[in-house]
Amino acid sequence: MKRRNLLAAVLFVAVTLMGLQSIACTNFLFTKGATKDGSTMITYAADSHTLYGELYYRRAAQYPAGTMIQVIDWDSGKPLVKIPQAAQTYTVVGNMNEWGLAIGETTYGGREECWDLGNGIDYGSLIYLTLQRAKTAREAIKTIAEFMATYGYASEGESFSIADGDEVWIMELIGKGKPVMDAKGKVVKGWTKGGVWVARRIPEGYISGHANQARITTFPQEVKKSFKSISSKNLKEIFRPEVETVYAEDVISFARLKGWYNGKDADFSFSDTYAPMTFGAARGCEARVYAMFRRCNADMVKYEDYAMGKDLTHRMPLWIKPTEKVDVKQAMDLMRDHYEGTSMDMTKDLGAGPYGNPYRWRPMNWEVDGQKYVHERATSTQQTGFSFVAQTRSWMPNPAKGVLWFGVDDTYTTVYVPMYGAIDGAPENFREGNGSMSQYSPTSAFWLFNRVANFAYTRYCDMIVDIQKLQNALEYSGIQQVEALDAKLKNMSEADMRKAMTKFSFNKSAEVFNAWKELDNYLLVKYVDGNIKKEKDGKFVETGYRKGDVVFPDQPAYPEAWYRMIVKDHGEVIKDLSK
Repeated sequence: MKRRNLLAAVLFVAVTLMGLQSIACTNFLFTKGATKDGSTMITYAADSHTLYGELYYRRAAQYPAGTMIQVIDWDSGKPLVKIPQAAQTYTVVGNMNEWGLAIGETTYGGREECWDLGNGIDYGSLIYLTLQRAKTAREAIKTIAEFMATYGYASEGESFSIADGDEVWIMELIGKGKPVMDAKGKVVKGWTKGGVWVARRIPEGYISGHANQARITTFPQEVKKSFKSISSKNLKEIFRPEVETVYAEDVISFARLKGWYNGKDADFSFSDTYAPMTFGAARGCEARVYAMFRRCNADMVKYEDYAMGKDLTHRMPLWIKPTEKVDVKQAMDLMRDHYEGTSMDMTKDLGAGPYGNPYRWRPMNWEVDGQKYVHERATSTQQTGFSFVAQTRSWMPNPAKGVLWFGVDDTYTTVYVPMYGAIDGAPENFREGNGSMSQYSPTSAFWLFNRVANFAYTRYCDMIVDIQKLQNALEYSGIQQVEALDAKLKNMSEADMRKAMTKFSFNKSAEVFNAWKELDNYLLVKYVDGNIKKEKDGKFVETGYRKGDVVFPDQPAYPEAWYRMIVKDHGEVIKDLSK
């Protein structure tokens, strides 16, 4: 969720309390041992009904001592704290910086008592301030922890995906709410501002995911001799390569102070304490992770009852080993899911209409005759502002380590365009300020992809074939072109690399935009008025008598199952009585 307005924030809280989160995001994480080329990858879909899809860009800069910056809440636009600016900042392209460091997030909310909204640094600013200051995942975790301890944390519970060229981490955090006071009005011993958190390195060869539900349960606690696990009191030790778990020193004691936990330290579960599992959290959130896990390892089907909210005790593991290693195109396609092949398949029920449209308009929770029901919340959803696959290659020279495969609108109908992490600006079609949620721009990729997707929703099962044909062609060509450019970049100076990467990303953006404009026109002509024009050799079939006159189009009937539903609903009125 990015830049929600205040109304959207209120709606998020209300829906969360109902048990099913509808304003939400999805992250998948891939270690280099789990990918075919040895790169690390994290994916992110930034979903909100009020989020405009654009590519955020911040240029590297140097600042004189004493420079201060005003932190602005990402969602509401409200001014928060002022903090000292770093002497040197790094270029940030979307959610990746010039060192190949990438950060994504999903909001899980968690205990409302932990929220101190508006006081400190919000989650969005934590991401972008950290990307401007950190080079590695470990440095990012340290930076985020120190920001919260110094200035406080101003948002709800968050899960972060953090990756560099060598490692992938998941970090889950939540604030501490208002100060805990004693009877005399003094802050009790043991309460400090900031947040409680746990960060864990994903084991090499494994994959993970999170989708608006905290997923870290129990975790290894400090063993000073091995340093495999440390608390924040030893945060300087985070750069030891053997460290695999880091956590806030008071993550357990704060829960005890609040009366939320009284068991043994070794049995403490972050998720069960700060964001307890519910039906809505499983069905609307964990189910998205399940869908990805299942596609990567068929054995995960045993968790379907958990994903459907039927058995909340049988929780999925935090990470799994995929049956086969994943490449960047497969990572893109894993972001395209409507629970196909599961009991929750959104293309199969009446809600999909006659053309298998796997989208449901809100609200997600509804009631009929006293019984409550839910619509599915899938990874692919209509209200995505932007999404990406962040790929970092440790073998590439700086500043060519990272490629942000960036797309706007629905993940199922977007095209992921390669943006190197050190380009000199944002392409016009993705540039900030080129249009908005209330202002159409003819050069905006967000509005173009939305127009194609919204038209496709009217005859989905037919149009999606045409869309995916071009989508695959553009993405595969992009992958091949990146490989070709990479080979050249290795022999260039840093300055020449930046120029070449910038030119390439800008040209690829224009190529995709122009191809999608042609697709938009093609779909309108082919499917106008519910007809489907006949084609041969890539052209619409004409009569041959007058140019532009087409042969009579196809008019496919509704599926028989849909006719049966019409008859059941309205049959007596529309019955043919002719003889």
